[in-house]
Amino acid sequence: MYLPRGLISHLFQHLVRTHHALSPPVLLLVALEPDALCACRILTALLKRDYIPHKIQPIAGYGDLSRAAEDLVRPMRTSEGGSGGIVMCLGVGGMVDLEETLGLDVDENGEGGPGDVEVWVLDARRPWNLSNVFGAPVSVHPVTGELMRKQTGVDKGRILQSYKPGKGGIVVFDDGDIEEDLEAEREAYCALEEMPEIGEDVDDDSDQDSDDPDEDPPVSGQGPKKRKSWGADNDETEDDSDDERPRQRRRSNSGSSIPSSPEIRPARRGLLSTSNALGGSSDFSRSDSPRSRSVSPVVAAPKEKSVKRLRKQLLAMRNKYTNVLDGYYQLGASYSEPVSSLVYSLASELGREDNDLLWNAIVGVSSLELYGRTGNGVGLNPLTAAGGSAGWNGDRGERIRAVLRDEVRRLNPIDLKDIAREASMGDASGVLPTHARSPTDMSIRLSPEPRFLLIRHWSLYDSMLHSPYLSARLHIWSDAGRRRLHKLLAKMGVSLSQCKQSYTHMDMELKRGLRERLLKFAPVYGLDGLVPPPPRNGDMKDGWGFVRCWGWKACLSAVDAGVVLGAILEVGDAKSLNQSSFDTSNFIGSQDHSEMANGNEEQQNGNVMVHDAQEHIIARFWTAYDSLSSIDLLVSHISTAQHLHRAILRTGTSLIEKKQIRHLRAFRMAVVKEGPDVQLFTHPGALTKLALWIAEAIVELNGTKGKKKGGELVMAGLDDSRGLYVVVGLGGGGAMETAKERMAKREEKRKEREKKKQAKTQEREKKRQARIERNLAAGLEEDEVEDDTEEEDEESESDASDEEAEELQAQGSGRNRFGNAFQEVVRETGARVRVDSFEACVIEIRKEDLSGFLERLSMKAVVG
Repeated sequence: MYLPRGLISHLFQHLVRTHHALSPPVLLLVALEPDALCACRILTALLKRDYIPHKIQPIAGYGDLSRAAEDLVRPMRTSEGGSGGIVMCLGVGGMVDLEETLGLDVDENGEGGPGDVEVWVLDARRPWNLSNVFGAPVSVHPVTGELMRKQTGVDKGRILQSYKPGKGGIVVFDDGDIEEDLEAEREAYCALEEMPEIGEDVDDDSDQDSDDPDEDPPVSGQGPKKRKSWGADNDETEDDSDDERPRQRRRSNSGSSIPSSPEIRPARRGLLSTSNALGGSSDFSRSDSPRSRSVSPVVAAPKEKSVKRLRKQLLAMRNKYTNVLDGYYQLGASYSEPVSSLVYSLASELGREDNDLLWNAIVGVSSLELYGRTGNGVGLNPLTAAGGSAGWNGDRGERIRAVLRDEVRRLNPIDLKDIAREASMGDASGVLPTHARSPTDMSIRLSPEPRFLLIRHWSLYDSMLHSPYLSARLHIWSDAGRRRLHKLLAKMGVSLSQCKQSYTHMDMELKRGLRERLLKFAPVYGLDGLVPPPPRNGDMKDGWGFVRCWGWKACLSAVDAGVVLGAILEVGDAKSLNQSSFDTSNFIGSQDHSEMANGNEEQQNGNVMVHDAQEHIIARFWTAYDSLSSIDLLVSHISTAQHLHRAILRTGTSLIEKKQIRHLRAFRMAVVKEGPDVQLFTHPGALTKLALWIAEAIVELNGTKGKKKGGELVMAGLDDSRGLYVVVGLGGGGAMETAKERMAKREEKRKEREKKKQAKTQEREKKRQARIERNLAAGLEEDEVEDDTEEEDEESESDASDEEAEELQAQGSGRNRFGNAFQEVVRETGARVRVDSFEACVIEIRKEDLSGFLERLSMKAVVG
C-alpha cells in the first residue's frame, strides 16, 4: 500500500491519537547514511514531543535487516505473543519485498501474517518493490473464512482518507512519484492480482478459429482450481513456461546469492469455469459489440467466444501486464526525493517545524550530492553554471532546495539592525559567513558557497586542492595542474603565503573580494560553476548554500556537515586514526559473514570478527547521531573528514599517474589494491567518493564534458583480510529529463498515433463496406462475412505496447544499470559474490573471480 503525499500526516496523527502508556515502542530501522540519519533525528524529535517511546536500530545492509527481523520485528506480532506496533524503515528495504524479508508473510498453511505490525517505508532508492507499493496485507474473509489480500480504505494499493491503521501491512510513503509516474504499473499489478488462473497455454499452431461454443474445453478448463487468493507462490504444479508470473527474484538477505530485481507476487484467483467463461459474467467473456450494418436490416446475434479463445485473450493481457512490470524493473537505479526532505514535510504538515528540524533536513538533502545520488542513480552529478549544489537531481533537486531556502527565510528573519550589514557584507561582496552575529546566534543563513571543501576549517589552498570539482578541471593530480592552480591564485591576487594559512585568519579584504575575483577569473579555466551567480531580482539566490552558526563555537555549511557525518560513518573515530596505522576492524563492513554465493568456503574470521565489526558499526552510527545535536562532537571529527579526502586525492592521483585505469568496452575500470590507504576504501561509501573523483577526472581528460556518457566506471577496493573485492559501479550521470518534459513528448507522440490510427480505421472501414457489399451481392449471409474486429484489436494493442515501450525507454534513459548487469553476469559466470549493500551497484566478490566477472561485465549495457 502507499500513502499519497497529500495524506502524509494521516498515519502519524492516528499514532498520536491512539498512543497510550501500554502501547509498544515504535521501532526505527535506520540506514547508515547521512540522509537517513538526519531523517531519524527529525522523526525522533516528533516522537519525543508526543511522549511516544521508540527504539532505534542501525541497519548497515540486508544481513542486518534479516537479523533485526528475527530479533525485533517478528516478536512484535500478535501471533507470536507480541502487541503489534509500528516499524519505520528510513532508507531501508524499499527495493525488496519487506513482507517476506521481515517475516510478515503467510506460509503455505495459512499461518503467520503481519500480526498487527505496520511497517512504514521511507526510501529514496528506486525502483520500488511493487509488492510493497500496491500489495495489501492478508486478511480473512468474514463469510467464507478464506485468506485474501484486501484492506478497507485502500483502493488498488492507494490509501484513502477512510483508511484506519492498526491491522498491519507495508505502507510506502509516496513522495509524489507513485501518483504521477506509476499509474501504468499500478494498473498492471492490480490486474495481475485479480486475474483468473490459467492452467495450460494455448498452442499457437492449433486451430484458433474454431468458434463452436459447444466444443469441449481443454482439460485445464474443466473446473476452478482451489487456490488461496493471498499469493501465487504455492502453485507448484504449473509446468507451463508461458504461465510464469511477472516475478523478479528477491534480493538475498543472507548474502547467499546475488539478487535479481524485486519480486512481484500479485495474488491470483481461481481459474474461470466453463459456465463463467461462456455466461458473460467475466470481463474476458464479453463478445465485441455488433457493429451497425447499413446494408442489411437484420443484425445477427454476437457469437460467444470459446474457452480457448478466452484463454488466449487472457494470456495476451497477462503478458502485456507482465511486460509493463518487467520493463519498470529493467529501467535501472535512480533516486527520488531525499528521506530527510520527506520527513520534514511531515513535520511541516503537523505544524512542528523549527530550526533544528530544518537544519537536519538541509544537511540530509545536501549529503546526497557527496555520494553522487542523482535521478539517474549513482553517478556523476550534472554540473551547471549555477554553481554550489545546483546540479543535484536536476530541476527536482533545485525545487527542493528552493523550498528549503524559503523555509530558511521564514524561520530566520533578519533583524532590522542587521539588514544594512547583510546588504553590504552578504549579497554585494559575497563574503562567506565564518562567525555568528552574536554569542547566542543559532540561525541558518543563505551563503554563496563555492565548490570548495571544508573551506572554513582548512586553508583556502587545501580546500581548493581537495575539491573534486576543481581537481578534475585543473588536472590537479599533475604538476601542470598544480601550476595551473597557482596561476589562478596569482591572477586573483592571492599570495601562496596567504592562501596556505587558515581561511578564518586570511586578510579580510581578500575574503571580501574572493567571490568577485572567482567570478572574474574562474571562467578562464573552465570553472563556470565554481561559485553561484549573483542574486536575481534582488532575492532569488539560485544555487546558494546554507550555513548555520552555533554562537562563537563554530560555523558550518550544510555540505561541510554532510562531509563530516559521512566520514564518521565510513572511517570511524578520529582518535583512532593516524597516518601510518589503522585498526583493521574499524573498516570492516557489517556484511553478513556467511558463505559467498556459489561457494562453500568457511568463514575466515569467525564470530569474533563479526561481533567486533558490528560493535564498530554501531559505535560509528551513534557517534554520527550524537554529532547532529552536539556541535563540539561534530567539530572534533572535522579532522576525520580531512584525512579521508587527503586519501582520496592521494589514491586518485596515484591511479592516474600510474595509468592503472583501464578502458573496457562499456566502461572504465580501476582497482585499489596497494598503498597506505587501501584498507580505507573497503567501505562502499568511501570507495564511491573515490570513484566519483576519478570519474570526473576521466570525463575531463577525455573531453566528454557536457555529454551524458563517458563517466561509466567500475571501482574495486581490495579487502585482503577477507579475500575479496568491494565493487562499485558508477553510471554516466548527465542531466535527466523532467516528468513534465516526458509528459509533453508522450502527448505529442500520442496525437501522432491517433492521426495514423484514424486514417487506418477510415481506410479499413471503406474496404470492409466494399467487401460486405460484394459478398452480399454474391449471395452470402451477413453472418458469414469475415469480421476483422479481432485484427483491429490486436493492432490497437500492439500500438499501445509500442507506446509503453517507448515511454519506458525514455524514462530510463541514462540510468545506472550496473545492478541489473551484475545480476546477469553472476547468473552467467557463477561468480562468488555477496550482496549486502542497499545500493544495487555495490557488491563484494572473491579475489579470484574478479577478472572473469569484469570481462563478462564489459559486454553488458551498464547505462540505460
